[in-house]
Amino acid sequence: MQSLTTIGFDADDTLWQNEQFFRMTEKRFATMLADHADAGDISARLLEAERRNLAVYGFGIKGFTLSMIETAIEVTQGRVPGSVISEILDAGRDMLSHPIEPLPHARETVERLAGAYRLVLITKGDLFDQERKLAGSGLGDLFDAVEIVSDKNAATYARVFSRHGDGAARSMMVGNSLKSDVVPAIEAGGWGVHVPHELTWVLEHVEAPVTAPRFRQISDLGQLPGLIEAITNPG
Repeated sequence: MQSLTTIGFDADDTLWQNEQFFRMTEKRFATMLADHADAGDISARLLEAERRNLAVYGFGIKGFTLSMIETAIEVTQGRVPGSVISEILDAGRDMLSHPIEPLPHARETVERLAGAYRLVLITKGDLFDQERKLAGSGLGDLFDAVEIVSDKNAATYARVFSRHGDGAARSMMVGNSLKSDVVPAIEAGGWGVHVPHELTWVLEHVEAPVTAPRFRQISDLGQLPGLIEAITNPG
């Protein structure tokens, strides 16, 4: 087996909290429109707007904010008050300024692996926001490279791990999203390690590739060094 030399880490909901702020804002948004529809209908319409807009706005808070505005217009049949639009924009700004909350074992695990492996942060979303979160996390100096991409697929991982490592076959991707972090990394020829988070966006849900030889799952990042040791030194 080719030796493992490079480890990629997802950022949002792998190294620090993210989805919980979207859920909190979604509840706030539903309250703004409570006179026009119930919370379940508003959430369903917002999700459909996000789904439609991914190809236009990409991933992140700014696209989410625009989808909230679009949903407010739809739900009110074009009669949404300017005050509600202003409140939606305020909610988006609040998300963009929220303090970073590292997840358990994130720092100690990254520190332990730094130096022994080439570490690459691979995250998708808005450039400014992802840079802000990385700076606020205090983890930036531990990574050998940072890639902020528009989407994550097998071609993305093949390119990133060739640029910053020895190719996908000698690389591992660690993240909370099966769809974005694990499955495409395995398709590219690498290892995919799933670290489930209690909140994962519904559009990131796919079936776990349980039969793939290079698929692994751990309950938290604290288990990652032991898993890597078991993979690199079997028996």
